[in-house]
Amino acid sequence: MTTRPVRVALAASVRSLPRGPGLAYEPKFDGHRMVVLRTAEDVVLQARSGRTVTAAFPDLAAAARRLPARTVLDGEVVVWHDGRTDFALVQRRAAATPARAPSLARALPASYAAFDVLELAGLDVRAQSYERRRALLVDLLVPLGPPLQPVPMTTDPELAQTWYDTLPASGIEGLVVKRLDQPYPSGRRAWRKLRHTSVRDAAAVGYTGTARRPLALVLVLPGEEETPLLSSPLAPGLRADLAAALRDAVAASPPGRTPSARTTAGQPAEPPTVTAIGLGETPYTPLDPPLAAEVRHASTRHPPPEVLRLRTDL
Repeated sequence: MTTRPVRVALAASVRSLPRGPGLAYEPKFDGHRMVVLRTAEDVVLQARSGRTVTAAFPDLAAAARRLPARTVLDGEVVVWHDGRTDFALVQRRAAATPARAPSLARALPASYAAFDVLELAGLDVRAQSYERRRALLVDLLVPLGPPLQPVPMTTDPELAQTWYDTLPASGIEGLVVKRLDQPYPSGRRAWRKLRHTSVRDAAAVGYTGTARRPLALVLVLPGEEETPLLSSPLAPGLRADLAAALRDAVAASPPGRTPSARTTAGQPAEPPTVTAIGLGETPYTPLDPPLAAEVRHASTRHPPPEVLRLRTDL
């Protein structure tokens, strides 16, 4: 068994609920993707990027030690608050320092919504069908109980539609659809996801703050006539992710050019501005090329868009 970053399965967006024989439907939780690796010696928790986040989630690490050695799970870490999942609280947990993490785990306990098993007691099961892996997952986790739990699943499209229509009040983003006969598609966008329209991808064309301490993103949302919008303040974990992405972009740029460099007649151009509610004209640093981000936003009549994550996979 290796603890190098796991290439997780991905999902392609669809606009309507897929129907047909041999399909399974799962609710899409509003949390952070996490791979749980129960090694022969201990537990390693990995973010989707491959970054180790074990120290930030000591409660989940402790629960995962009850798993058989050499077991790997794929799923989502969520934090429940007032009867719904709270993405901001998940971000707070993920950004915790090792010193702060134990107290946060007591105040904001995390749950792990597992939706797949990749390795079980040393046996690689990724080549087996989803239907078989699902049975193994349920048999493994149900006896253990919370905070490690299998996500709900149904093969009934009508029940899935009911979930889609009624569960957003609980923080459910939408549905993930899988084929029952499908092996685990490592690194491929072979699953399908139906998300509520308030969650979508946007182009991040700039940022406020500094490259080392970015504060917010300037976004262009599809269907908004390319009018830039200033996001709500980024959560600490996202600020760190953006700063890292900016460092990587600078390192990859040709000599003498940075991704945000713009000049006029050889002189630095005046910084562009974005109109922000309550702030007026706010200067920002442009990004060229833009980054991709997943945001939650219904329309320009609603509060500023909330950045959920950077889409470094695009």
